[in-house]
Amino acid sequence: MQNTSKADEVRKTPAPTRPMDALDRKILGELARRADVSYADLGAQVGLSPPAVHERVKRLRASGRIRGTVALVDGKAVGKPLLAFIHVDTSGWGKSKELMDLANLPELEEIHSVTGDTCMLLKARLESSEALEGLLARIYEIPGVRGTRTYVTLSTYLERPTQAGITDELSSDRHLE
Repeated sequence: MQNTSKADEVRKTPAPTRPMDALDRKILGELARRADVSYADLGAQVGLSPPAVHERVKRLRASGRIRGTVALVDGKAVGKPLLAFIHVDTSGWGKSKELMDLANLPELEEIHSVTGDTCMLLKARLESSEALEGLLARIYEIPGVRGTRTYVTLSTYLERPTQAGITDELSSDRHLE
């Protein structure tokens, strides 16, 4: 029998979620730009006291709206200048244990199940075209993989984490007029 404390049970209980308001979005926007900002500076940027902004950040974490805090690493600076998007065609649904095991490779940054003319979309950052060839060979060894289409990035003009802001005009019907 597993020994769990009441504290463990409390931690596993999801926090009740309340709708996000404009201040939450503003806080998330600032944190997305610079996650290491102090609560004092963050409070000054959004118009709240440091304790109030700290409470909001705690609620945003507890609700799962903030999943973690990471350092954004420059691929070129760490010896991975090649960025590639790999479309993987498979027989059947696409997601398999073998394909998901690729997540253990530090070169793989994202794995998505997608609609359209492919099953899975992978984002990989590698040290060379030879490393890309090795990754593709590994993908082709996976049972059910029928083919790939690879797009190597020449230049990146925008790459950022998820933003909290919402552009209202995109959700309106005005574009249908």
